[in-house]
Amino acid sequence: MKKVLLVAIFAMVCETTFAQQKLFTVGLRAGVNLSQVAGNDLSLSSGGKNFSFKSNDTRAYGFVGGIFMRFGKTIFIQPEILLSQKGGKFDVFEDGKANGKTIDLKLTNIDFPVLIGVKLGDVLRINAGPIATFKLSDSGNLGDSVKEYQGQSANETFKSIVLGYQAGVGFDIGKLNIDLRYEGNVNDVVNVKFADANTASKFAAKGNSLQATVGFNF
Repeated sequence: MKKVLLVAIFAMVCETTFAQQKLFTVGLRAGVNLSQVAGNDLSLSSGGKNFSFKSNDTRAYGFVGGIFMRFGKTIFIQPEILLSQKGGKFDVFEDGKANGKTIDLKLTNIDFPVLIGVKLGDVLRINAGPIATFKLSDSGNLGDSVKEYQGQSANETFKSIVLGYQAGVGFDIGKLNIDLRYEGNVNDVVNVKFADANTASKFAAKGNSLQATVGFNF
C-alpha cells in the first residue's frame, strides 16, 4: 500500500513539473476589431460641382478569429493565423449641400502576426511584433462612390499585402486568454487613382484598429 501511494505521489509530482515546464501551447482566439481608415482629404470637380472625400473618425466593427501558437514560457514567440474583418468610414460632401453621405469600407483579410512577449508573473503578459495582412475581398463600394459623386470611374487599388505592427497586453487565467491590442499599418491599405491619366488626384489611406479577443489554449 505504501509503495502504491509513493508511486502515485511521484506521478503527480512528475505531471506537475511537466506542466510547469511546458514550453509550447496551441489554442483558438476570437473577438472584435474596431478599425478605421485615415488618409488625405480629397477635393474633386465635375460638371461645375465640387465634391470632398474626408476621413471619418468613426470606427467600424469587424470579426477576428483563428489559431495561435506560443513557444516559450517567460519569454515567448507567438505566431498566429487569423481571419479578420477591417475597414472604416469616409464622408462625401457636395458643395452647397449641408448633409453628406457616409461610405463604409469593409475588407476581409488573413492576418499573420508574429508577437514577441514577456510574462510578468502568472497572469499578465505584454507582447508586440510585426503583422502581414493579405486581402481576400472588399465591399466594392469605394469605387462606386467615386463614380457616383465625381462622374468618372476610378481604378480602385487595395493593397494585396499590407505590413504593420501590433502591440498590447494579455491576461492568462488558467487556459483562458484575454488580449487587448493596437494595430497600425506601415503602408497604405487603399490607394484610389483615377482612370484619366491627366488627373493627378488620388485618395490614399492607412488603417489602424483596436482589437479585443478571448482565447482558449489546449
